[in-house]
Amino acid sequence: MEHFGKKTVRAMTHVINQGMAMYWGTSRWSSMEIMEAYSVARQFNLIPPICEQAEYHMFQREKVEVQLPELFHKIGVGAMTWSPLACGIVSGKYDGGIPPYSRASLKGYQWLKDKILSEEGRRQQAKLKELQAIAERLGCTLPQLAIAWCLRNEGVSSVLLGASNADQLMENIGAIQVLPKLSSSIVHEIDSILGNKPYSKKDYRS
Repeated sequence: MEHFGKKTVRAMTHVINQGMAMYWGTSRWSSMEIMEAYSVARQFNLIPPICEQAEYHMFQREKVEVQLPELFHKIGVGAMTWSPLACGIVSGKYDGGIPPYSRASLKGYQWLKDKILSEEGRRQQAKLKELQAIAERLGCTLPQLAIAWCLRNEGVSSVLLGASNADQLMENIGAIQVLPKLSSSIVHEIDSILGNKPYSKKDYRS
């Protein structure tokens, strides 16, 4: 990482100093790579990254909930997360199989289709049915619940959304109104259904 990291940090510092950007961040970097980039920036008086773009949704939690909090508390790096609906899996639209014209039905997405139809995929769909009941109690859609669930993490600076049309976009934005409804008891109920909450030996809340 040393040679690559130093070049990258220098290049991004140049971009910022030239007024072409205000900040820079990383995407899919490991915690060690981010920490080394920060160390290079301090050593050579350069500008460090301010956030990591990471995949985060109800079925992908380890990096954002265990690895990145340590960086957040050590050096202030936040998380800009993507794929809150896990390529549409968390939307619930694959409950009855693969709908025509859905992403999983398209050429080049066989990997997604295989994932949905796998044994693990079927288990996930069963959990989503239980989560749908929570969404109905809160007066929202399952996608809105899933996005609000991502936003409730204090280490998440923002959630990157994708939409096929204006209606989907407006539905996704509606997750902001769901966020205040996610009480500790609701979050605990969601965690109980998912059964995949990662645990860290460190507690950063104090």
